[in-house]
Amino acid sequence: MKLSSRKQIESLAKVKSENFLATSFFFNSDKSGLNKKEISLKFKNLLNDAKSQIESMNLSKTKKDSLSQDLKQIRTIVGKSLNSNNFSGLAAFSCKGEGFWQIFNLPSPPRNRIIFDQNPYVRPLSAILNTHKKYCSLTFDRKEARWFEVFMGEITLLAELKGDVPSKVKEGGREGYDSKRIERHIASLLHEYIKKIVQKTLTLHKEDRFNGLLVGCPDEYVSVFEPLLHPYIKKIFRGYIKINPSHSSTKVHKESMLFIEELVKQDEEKVLHRFVSELEKGGRAVTGVKNTLKSLNRGEAQTLLVTRHFSKAGRICPKCQFLFIDELRCPSCRIKTDPLVDVIDEAIEKAMDKNCQVEHINPPLTLGRYGKIGALLRYKI
Repeated sequence: MKLSSRKQIESLAKVKSENFLATSFFFNSDKSGLNKKEISLKFKNLLNDAKSQIESMNLSKTKKDSLSQDLKQIRTIVGKSLNSNNFSGLAAFSCKGEGFWQIFNLPSPPRNRIIFDQNPYVRPLSAILNTHKKYCSLTFDRKEARWFEVFMGEITLLAELKGDVPSKVKEGGREGYDSKRIERHIASLLHEYIKKIVQKTLTLHKEDRFNGLLVGCPDEYVSVFEPLLHPYIKKIFRGYIKINPSHSSTKVHKESMLFIEELVKQDEEKVLHRFVSELEKGGRAVTGVKNTLKSLNRGEAQTLLVTRHFSKAGRICPKCQFLFIDELRCPSCRIKTDPLVDVIDEAIEKAMDKNCQVEHINPPLTLGRYGKIGALLRYKI
């Protein structure tokens, strides 16, 4: 199954067993940097290291047996698909004791790792989706309009529309009267044609919910196109790119991806700048693991900012599900907390459950000065 939506992650995050641990497997299967033999060797070494880890864990025989069966299933199913798989990464989630199994093809290579925990480790999936938003690339001229979906490293033609707008006015008689009349007629045809394009774009957006719209058209059409945009489309319109309807889908994809990469950088810079500004004026922001977890526990966080690949052990209250760094007892429930392999991963899951936006900050931007994690708040504390 291809990773393609936030719903897949949310569904996976809800999986939890009271009696067994889940195994989360992530693997870089990108063949552009390694040959098949090297990929196979890394796969075997990763599984062998995980097997040794299970043996050293202080668990019951039943739990260890379930984890060992997880590894066997991963070795069999994932191992067979490595040679034929054309995706950059693979993720598998297993809990043999509960009969649970899920595998995803990933468009971006994750860090090789195997995690044993109470829940599936979904953070890498969230990070990948965060960098692969769904865009619509629209290109049109007077003869034709084409809409493409650009998502998860792939491009798909969504729709086409034929136009019939004349290109220019021929010399008219009666001191140019006929020429001006024809110009007005052509302008009217162009207006109606672009109006249809805008309406079709709105219809596609309602069906697919794009994160952004990119447009390629002749410069002289911009003044007609923009005033006709529906407010919903204005919100997602991100700019113009150098494409036209005669370009191949490969060309459209290349130009779109270059533009999108720059947009991702700009969006990260904006949210980080807003975060720092709020901190400096003592506004709606907190920083560091402890304060950020507290804001999530209270439901105050609006946007969670996390440095990519940052992880930290922590604890969770089994009753209220509050997250902590080192609280042995929950201050609210007064019961013993359980250890977590990665409290940052749990924080991301909690954020998604509370409809809190998650922003994964990539180098060279950094949250290092602020404990590698922070949150913008819904209101000032």
